[in-house]
Amino acid sequence: MSRYAPHTTPALEPAEAEALGRALAAKDVSLFVDGTAHRLTGPVDEAVRDLLARMARGEAVTVSSAEEVLTVAQAAELAGISHSYVRKLTDAGTWPVQYRGTHRRIRREDVLAWVSAQKKGAGI
Repeated sequence: MSRYAPHTTPALEPAEAEALGRALAAKDVSLFVDGTAHRLTGPVDEAVRDLLARMARGEAVTVSSAEEVLTVAQAAELAGISHSYVRKLTDAGTWPVQYRGTHRRIRREDVLAWVSAQKKGAGI
């Protein structure tokens, strides 16, 4: 599930795709923002390389995002609380919950926001 609609980009013209393929062979992907170069690393580098490689092959590309959802056990571990307390928080509406069949799924960002609010309330 994503908050944002997917975005589709049509395939490049053959000459553009070929030029992109040659540029990707350089093995260094940098992004220029306001004239400043930023070298991409880790998962960002992998995702951008995959996207560009697909475009270099002449493919149309759709970009979408996915929210990370957690099981009750994963949410409890992340928040440092019990499974039963997670269920109480979802039943009370403190944490929004999605159901996959009968299984609860909680967005990671909701758990982290709650943990942060608890720390602020405790003066930590």
